[in-house]
Amino acid sequence: MDMNNVNIEEIVKQVLSGMTGTAPAAAQTAAPAAPAQGGIPKTARVAMMTEKKHFELQEYPLPEVGDDDILVKVEGCGVCGTDAHEYKNDPFGLIPVVLGHEFAGVVEAVGEDVVRVKVGDHVTVDPSIMCGKCYACQTGRPHFCESYSATGVTYDGGFAQLCKVREEQVYELKKDVPFEAGAMCEPLGCCLHGIDRAGIRTGDTVLVIGGGTIGQIMIQLARLAGAATVILSEPIESKREMGLKMGADYAVNPMEKTPFDLMKEEGIREINVTIECVGRKETMLDAFKYVGNEGHVLLFGLTEPDCEIPVKPYEIFQREITVTASYVNPFSHGRAAGLVNAGKIRLTDLISDRLPLDDINEVFKIRGKNGKMMIFPNE
Repeated sequence: MDMNNVNIEEIVKQVLSGMTGTAPAAAQTAAPAAPAQGGIPKTARVAMMTEKKHFELQEYPLPEVGDDDILVKVEGCGVCGTDAHEYKNDPFGLIPVVLGHEFAGVVEAVGEDVVRVKVGDHVTVDPSIMCGKCYACQTGRPHFCESYSATGVTYDGGFAQLCKVREEQVYELKKDVPFEAGAMCEPLGCCLHGIDRAGIRTGDTVLVIGGGTIGQIMIQLARLAGAATVILSEPIESKREMGLKMGADYAVNPMEKTPFDLMKEEGIREINVTIECVGRKETMLDAFKYVGNEGHVLLFGLTEPDCEIPVKPYEIFQREITVTASYVNPFSHGRAAGLVNAGKIRLTDLISDRLPLDDINEVFKIRGKNGKMMIFPNE
C-alpha cells in the first residue's frame, strides 16, 4: 500500500477519534488451536507488535465471525513500506497490533449472510475499508473516505495464521494461482490506479524511474496500457535485468547513461509519460526533465512528508506538462485479481525472500536489501 505518511496518520487519527476506547484489539488472526463449535478455531498464532521494532509470537483469541464476515487462513503476506513505517515508529499509537495488509489465503469460515465465497475458496484480500456514506464515498472517491481504515494498518492483519475480514474485502482466486501472486494484488491494485491516472496512450513511449517491486509492476502495466516503448532507469544491475525480463525494451544505468543518451542512440524522438517510483528529489526532478512536450508525469514513489522539489511553473505551462499522483487503490483490487487470474502479469518473480512467521523479527532487519519479502504464517 503506497500511502503518504502524513495522510495515513491523519486518517488513522480521524478513525480512532471516532472509536470508543483504544485502537482495535490485536488479532483478527492467529494459529488454529482447539476448534470451537462448528469447527471454527478459537485461537490463532499471530505476530503481535508489542513495542516498536519488536514482534511477539502469541496464541491469540479469535474474534467472533459475524454474519457478513469471512475468516481467512493466511497463506502468504507481503511486507510493505507501510509495515516498515509502523514497525519503526508506531505513528498511530496502535500497539499492540498485528500488521500485514498484503495477503491471500483460503476461506476457513463464513458468516451466515456471506454469498460471494464459500469455505475452501482461495481469495485475495483488499485491506481498504470504506464507510460508503460520507461525501467522498458518495462522490465516487472512496479512497478519500472520511472514516477510511484498513486491515493490517488500523485493524489486525495478515502477519498471522488466520484473519477476519468483511465479505466485500475478498476477491476469489483461481485454485492454480500462487498465493504469493494473490497477496501482491494489493500493490498491483495501487499501481493500476496510478496507471489509470498516467495518461498513457496507445503507441506512447514510457519511462519508468526506479526498478523496485513497484517499478517492475509499472513496466508491465504500461505495456498492457498500450505503450509501444518502455524504458527503465535503474542503477542496480540485477533490477535492470529484471526490468528487461518484465517487458522493458531498454534498461539504462543513470549513473552511466541518461535516458537522453539512449534516445539519441536509438532514435527515440520523445518520452510521453514518466512514472517516478522512487520518491527521491533527484528522481522526481528527472521525471520532469525527461518528459516531452504535452507529456504526463506520474509521481508514485513515497516521499518524506516534508520533501520539496524546485519546479518551474512556467516550464510546465510552456510545455503543457500534466502532473499527477496516485493514492492507494479505490476499488482497483478486483481488477488486479482479474489480471492475476488471467495470467496477464508476472508477480512471483519479484519475490526475493520467502520466510515463516517465526522469522518475523528478522524480516524487518533485512527488508529492502533484496526485493519483495513474503511471510508464510502457516509454514
